[in-house]
Amino acid sequence: MKELTITASLLLAGLLFSGAAAADPLRVDQRQANQAQRIANGVQSGQLTGYEAHQLIHQQAHIRKTERRFRSDGVLTRGEKIRLEHKQDVASHNIYRQKHDRQRRG
Repeated sequence: MKELTITASLLLAGLLFSGAAAADPLRVDQRQANQAQRIANGVQSGQLTGYEAHQLIHQQAHIRKTERRFRSDGVLTRGEKIRLEHKQDVASHNIYRQKHDRQRRG
């Protein structure tokens, strides 16, 4: 169990800092950081099982990859920002749902 917490913490730290190199800090980046922290808190509190945390981390990585692809031309258009925010809305809902589904780790 302790290894799961350490592994999850390292993965989440990577999520937090990988988007930090972007040209300008947008709301998208702050939401990514907030959601990564919510996942880490869920793992620590036992609200998220290892599998749930893995799935949520994977979803965050997919959002980060999409953001990098959108920013690859140096511009994040309004439409791209809306798409990213929608993906983050879905991820936020998934985090809430998994943290409150009465499954417990351990």
